[in-house]
Amino acid sequence: MPRVRPRNDWPQGTVTQLAHRSDVLADNPWGDPVERQIAIYLPAGYSEAGVPGISLWDLAAFTNAGPGHLNWRNHGENLPARLDRLIGEGAMPPVVVVIPDCYTSLGGNQYVNSLGLGRYADYLVQELVPFVEARFNVQRNRDGRAVFGKSSGGYGALYHAMHYPETWGAAASHAGDVGFDLLFRSAFPTACGVLAVYGGDPQAFLEAFWRRNRPAGHDYTTLMILAMAASYDPDPADPGRIRLPFDLRTCEIDPERWRRWLAFDPLVQLGSRVEALNSLHALYIDVGRFDQYHIQYGTRRLVDALEQHGIAHRYEEFDGTHSAIDWRLDHSLPHLAAALKNAVGAAI
Repeated sequence: MPRVRPRNDWPQGTVTQLAHRSDVLADNPWGDPVERQIAIYLPAGYSEAGVPGISLWDLAAFTNAGPGHLNWRNHGENLPARLDRLIGEGAMPPVVVVIPDCYTSLGGNQYVNSLGLGRYADYLVQELVPFVEARFNVQRNRDGRAVFGKSSGGYGALYHAMHYPETWGAAASHAGDVGFDLLFRSAFPTACGVLAVYGGDPQAFLEAFWRRNRPAGHDYTTLMILAMAASYDPDPADPGRIRLPFDLRTCEIDPERWRRWLAFDPLVQLGSRVEALNSLHALYIDVGRFDQYHIQYGTRRLVDALEQHGIAHRYEEFDGTHSAIDWRLDHSLPHLAAALKNAVGAAI
């Protein structure tokens, strides 16, 4: 019988799970776990001897986390299977891929430090990077290290590239959150309507959300807005209190609150982060032309700004939406790996 499914017998890497206990997440206001499993993909032929390899760090999208990238799929590939194929085909050199779990009670995070959610930037940069590199044969400098992700993970990759250039030598953002005016403001009326059912109380909504058998789409939209509010505008006096940038009755924008959100928009941040972005060995950005969250428009503005500042990058638009776009890793991961391999000058 002829083969109808794609080849899947590439040399297999292994996934190692390590337990890590965080100090920087100990004061998160939601009681989210401080001890978490970190998955590390080791390519076929990985050795503790010889030239240290390059590492890519995977940041998951909102409502997902590292463990979700390891799950079996009835169609397509999970992340380890994709890496096996890309390496087996010769599309990219062998790489170590770190797959952290950064899930929260608000459905995820933006990989920034926030009193309202947790110090997830410090968790990655200060704790996990040295923790992993003390245990595996990988480069221990920015030239051998890249970060990538989709949606919130793509935002995290952009944010870290801008703010932690001493840690990351390259970054890839797939449909990362850019252009907050179009991305988030259109969701505010939905959040107003949902929260009204709970008397405008985010805490009551969250308790109901996590007990619901099948949350609806508008519930997830509201969860997203609450997570963004906790990330971008936490209340220093009461970190567990979520304050919103709009009036719950009229949906009128609160200019002060909204300005705090906009300060985190990559469109706003780029101008003061040119040196950091120019230091990257590779910056990859893509987005679907029909992204249902309108991220394509903010991304185009971001790319225009990159070009105006003379920042080297690779940008692609593809025929797709915000959903089911893991296949775009076939484009970004080889690009990152090749750039880092060239930077470290090692025969990996």
